[in-house]
Amino acid sequence: MFRRRLMGVAAVTALLLPTFTLAQNTPAIGAAVAPAKSVYTAPKADLDKIKDEGMNRSKVMEHLSYMTDVIGPRLTNSPGMKKANEWTRDTMAKWGMKNAKLESWGPFGRGWTLRSFTANVTEPSAFPVIAFPRAWSPSTKGAVTSEIVFLDVNSDEDFAKYKGQLAGKIVMVSRPRELKAEFEGNAVRYSDDELNKMAAAASAAAPPPAPSASPNPQQAERMRQMQLANRLPAFAFEEGAAVLVFNSGNGSGGTLFVGGATVIPAPPVAGATAPTGPAARGRNAAYNKDNESRILPQITMATEDYNRLARMSRIGVKPKMTVDIQAQYQDDDLMGYNTVAEIPGTDPKLKDEIVMLGGHLDSWHSSTGATDNAAGCAVAMEAARILLASGLKPRRTIRVALWSGEEQGLNGSREYVTQKFGTMSGAPAFGPPQPGAARPVLEKKPDYDKLSVYYNLDNGTGKIRGVYMQGNSAVRPYFEAWLAPFADWGAKTLTISNTGGTDHLSFDRIGLPGFQFIQDEVEYDTRTHHSNQDNYDRIQADDMKQASTIMAAFVYQSAMMDEKMPRKPMP
Repeated sequence: MFRRRLMGVAAVTALLLPTFTLAQNTPAIGAAVAPAKSVYTAPKADLDKIKDEGMNRSKVMEHLSYMTDVIGPRLTNSPGMKKANEWTRDTMAKWGMKNAKLESWGPFGRGWTLRSFTANVTEPSAFPVIAFPRAWSPSTKGAVTSEIVFLDVNSDEDFAKYKGQLAGKIVMVSRPRELKAEFEGNAVRYSDDELNKMAAAASAAAPPPAPSASPNPQQAERMRQMQLANRLPAFAFEEGAAVLVFNSGNGSGGTLFVGGATVIPAPPVAGATAPTGPAARGRNAAYNKDNESRILPQITMATEDYNRLARMSRIGVKPKMTVDIQAQYQDDDLMGYNTVAEIPGTDPKLKDEIVMLGGHLDSWHSSTGATDNAAGCAVAMEAARILLASGLKPRRTIRVALWSGEEQGLNGSREYVTQKFGTMSGAPAFGPPQPGAARPVLEKKPDYDKLSVYYNLDNGTGKIRGVYMQGNSAVRPYFEAWLAPFADWGAKTLTISNTGGTDHLSFDRIGLPGFQFIQDEVEYDTRTHHSNQDNYDRIQADDMKQASTIMAAFVYQSAMMDEKMPRKPMP
């Protein structure tokens, strides 16, 4: 999930922007779109079939095992991602789903695969470290054995003592991080009190607080330290460092969290104008081939090992280390692909309308992407399989979509929505519209009015507890009725609130109903999200069965009702 934990403020604002855009100067959320006088609910016999198949003959863990154990990491545009696209397509076609295919979007950028990696401290005593190369890092030129230099920079003046000292060295460019005992453990589920507070939310999203004109001393110091830290990779690059070492920003006990490689910005060109809009996407990203010369080989290290080396350095010891990164870029096909497959509708009047469900198939590379987000893809596939195995005949067409490029900015779903449904032109790249600015304009594509609803799952392995309604109060009667049969399974909470950072936003931003289910966090924040521990063994099988069954019931009832799902009012 491209989500709050690893994004800066600007990125968070960008992902929340669609809701702000749609909500400005409109009637009260939901006021313009009333639900039907009677809410459709499936006959108990149909729901019993769904429950029986989903809970007693589940295949969800089989789908998930193949994606994680066999295919493994699925970095966007890597060979693993292509294998996952093809396997999911072929598997759903084998079940009898129609129009199973890969749909291209892009171009995105190059693929990247790690071929081999070792990292060992050799002096003053030898020990292996827990570390992982950052995605799209270049290879080292064979094994690099060198002194480790920790950039202990606390002021502008501190840079001078490292000038001329870094050529060919392995350079640590992060600060140490204090670790504390975890007395309460890593795994959590929502309490009744927390769910009640979510249900009691009065509005979709509160506006962000206005920035303080004069930050307090603590804020000012944090900003100063952040600005210094941001300069360290570029300084090491200009000084000729051989390898950069970053501290994991979260985790303990050997768990580390790894993302993409850091690109050293090129010096500004006088008179040049930076691109904006779609042309700016990926311009400074590590997957952009044009940036290869501005990326040093780099790794992220588990905090316990990183802190140990930093402490050695601070007492004057000069440890040495050997790092060998062997990676391979893939440049043959720069397009990204989504997997789609359908259960055709049976009603002559409604079969051209669409109910969609899905999750993102791409992952990061340090583990097998189980909770983020093979889990959501396995649930979406299983929901479709449940409906097929139950012999139910939906009136509307049900379409499964498994996205790629989500981790780099919702790319696959955003481009799919642009191709099929429409765009919102004139929206600013970041933040809410400026006072007096022209309102964004919806530009519809032919299928815009055919989509009823999109359901997404991308919050890890936790069972479904309810639905984020994304400010659309008109859907409440439907979701209340559809959750009722699952209340004793713990799924009964509806919140008007938005949730950000995943593919339902691509639909929501142009006014189409797109929803993410509320899920128990389990270990998502603390252990698995973008980490080297995001593997099959962190998955809760009973939660996956519950989620698949509820997803199947929601999708089926959406496909059977007379009307499409109510939409939020547009500006």
